[in-house]
Amino acid sequence: MKLKEIYSDKNSNPIISFEVFPPNSDFTKLLEEIKILKKYNPKFISLTYGAGGKGGRSFELLQQIKALEINVMPHFICITSTKERINSALIKIEQAGIENVLALRGDIPEDEKNKDFDFNHANELVEFIKKQTNLSIGVAGYPEGHIESPDLISDINNLKKKVAAGADAIYTQLFFNNEKFFNYTEILKENGINIPVIPGIMPIISSKQIAKMTSLAKITIPKIIRTNLEKYKDDPKSLQAFGIDYATTQCLDLLEKGTIGLHFFTLNKSFSTSKILDNLKGEKWKI
Repeated sequence: MKLKEIYSDKNSNPIISFEVFPPNSDFTKLLEEIKILKKYNPKFISLTYGAGGKGGRSFELLQQIKALEINVMPHFICITSTKERINSALIKIEQAGIENVLALRGDIPEDEKNKDFDFNHANELVEFIKKQTNLSIGVAGYPEGHIESPDLISDINNLKKKVAAGADAIYTQLFFNNEKFFNYTEILKENGINIPVIPGIMPIISSKQIAKMTSLAKITIPKIIRTNLEKYKDDPKSLQAFGIDYATTQCLDLLEKGTIGLHFFTLNKSFSTSKILDNLKGEKWKI
C-alpha cells in the first residue's frame, strides 16, 4: 500500500509506523523486537538504507522484515552517490515489491563539503525517483528547522521544493515540545503544503541518547526533561519510565488535536514504544 493510500485510510486511527536500523551483527535480536512491535499493526517499518552500494545488509534485512508480512519503507540517501548507483538500487527495491521509500540527502562527509555531486539536495533525489519509478516518496521535515538552515522559513522553503518534486508524506525529526510541531504544521499550511505531516516520536532512554541527538539537530529540551535527566542520571530504569510517561502524554496530545499518525524511532528496542502504545489503547484509540 502506497503512502497516499495509507494516510487516506479513514478506518486507521491512528496510523502507526516504526523506524529501525540494520545492526552491525546478526539480525536475530532485531527481528524478535520487530515481532513484538508487529502486534500494534504498523502500516510499515521504516528501515535506514544506504543506497548506492552501501545498503547490502540493509537490503537483506529489508527482505527478512518483509517475510514477516510487514511493509517496509527503506531510506534512500543520495549525497556522494551517483545517478547510476541510485537507479540500480531503485530497480532492486521495486523488484522486491517495495512501494514506498524515504528520500533523504544524508550528511555530507567533512572532507567532501566543497564537492559537487549528482545529487546535492533531497528534492533532486525526489524528482529522480519520481521520474524513474512508480514508488511513493516520503521526505523529512524539521519542526525547529534543519541544523544547517539559518532559520525555519528557509528550511520550509527547501521542504516546498521536495513537495513540488513529488513527495507524498512528511516525517518529522523528533521533538519534545508539541507546540513546535503544531506551529510547524500551521506554517506549512500557510505555505501551501497540504500533504500528511507525521510526527517523529523518540522515547527518552538515556542521557547519552539526548546529548547525541541535540548535538546533531535543532531540538529544544524542555525544563521538565532536563530536570529528570539530572534526577535519574544514576537510575536508568526510572529515566526510561519517565521517558515512557512523557512520550505517552505527548502522543495523547498529538492525537487529541487531530494528528493522523505516529512514527516511532525505536532505536531497535520494542520495550518503551510498546509501553507507550499500550498506554494509548482504549475506547478512543484503536491500536
